[in-house]
Amino acid sequence: MMQNWVTQAISRIEADFKRSSDTHLLKVELPAVKNISLYLKDESTHPTGSLKHRLARSLFLYGLCNGQINENTTIVESSSGSTAISEAYFAQLLGLPFVAVVPKNTSQEKIDEITFYNGQCHLVEAKDIYSEAARLALELKGHYMDQFTFAERATDWRGNNNIAESIFAQMSSEPFPTPSWIVVSAGTGGTSATIGRYIRYKCYPTQLCVADPEHSVFLDYYQTGDQTLVSDHGSMIEGIGRPRVEPSFIPSIVDKMTKVPDSASYATIHFMQKLLNRRCGGSTGTNLYAAFQLISDLNAQNQEGSVVSMICDGGERYLDTYYNNQWLKENGFDTAPYRKQLEKFYKTGLLETI
Repeated sequence: MMQNWVTQAISRIEADFKRSSDTHLLKVELPAVKNISLYLKDESTHPTGSLKHRLARSLFLYGLCNGQINENTTIVESSSGSTAISEAYFAQLLGLPFVAVVPKNTSQEKIDEITFYNGQCHLVEAKDIYSEAARLALELKGHYMDQFTFAERATDWRGNNNIAESIFAQMSSEPFPTPSWIVVSAGTGGTSATIGRYIRYKCYPTQLCVADPEHSVFLDYYQTGDQTLVSDHGSMIEGIGRPRVEPSFIPSIVDKMTKVPDSASYATIHFMQKLLNRRCGGSTGTNLYAAFQLISDLNAQNQEGSVVSMICDGGERYLDTYYNNQWLKENGFDTAPYRKQLEKFYKTGLLETI
């Protein structure tokens, strides 16, 4: 009987996948850069509006196939928002209760989306999300999804329409079909692990750059190998950067890491709003600022090629924060120097140092 329910649950998830077309790969026009093309994988078009839709699907299939989820299982997750939204969607699809343990500073827009899919939100201090999620799962006799541990192993990195396979397939007819660089940021580290492994599995010459926001320990871990690193200040860029080294972040498959100031991330999403006529989330700003740095360096060296990054989620979830000038001012973010820098980059193709 239990096996029948699991079979039906997997079939529901697979049917939902077939109803969802692949996400678009957008070409961003940079007139001052003649021989380097920039593309953005638009993950905001998933049914739950973010890159985390892929992860949530993989985590549910992983839990179902491992016998950890059945028809009576309460799903619990520690999340800053987007993963919880996507997991709430899949929990509702399977008729399972869902509890998200989220930091108290999570945007109200994200909390509203979790509850839209009948999920419950349990707000705690950011440092307590792991222990509280584990405690709740034990108390409720549920299953703690633990994205920060299982993200890198739940996704099939060899293919099966993962994000890496999709990017290379969509790039196949472009002038420079094999990207020089793919640029991502890391929250769990699952996406960078999937892309980095796929690049090596397919023997592509593409390099992987991971952009890290302020107050995250991933770059320091990449440089030192110290897994005990912690920060007492969580990232202000929701969804990426971590105050501790997460098990799913695999530094050995990363070719380059760079630290992006939060003010630069916020300036970049305002700059991109003019180019794309749309709002993107803060992590997209972190990705793109790092991509612009790479493009500037390649352009200065008269090289040619392509750079691919991604739109992780839309900006509608951040109207009261990242797109609110008063919020930026109150939190000490001065985006003006970076906005001027980006405007000049657009005109010259070179990103000058601030």
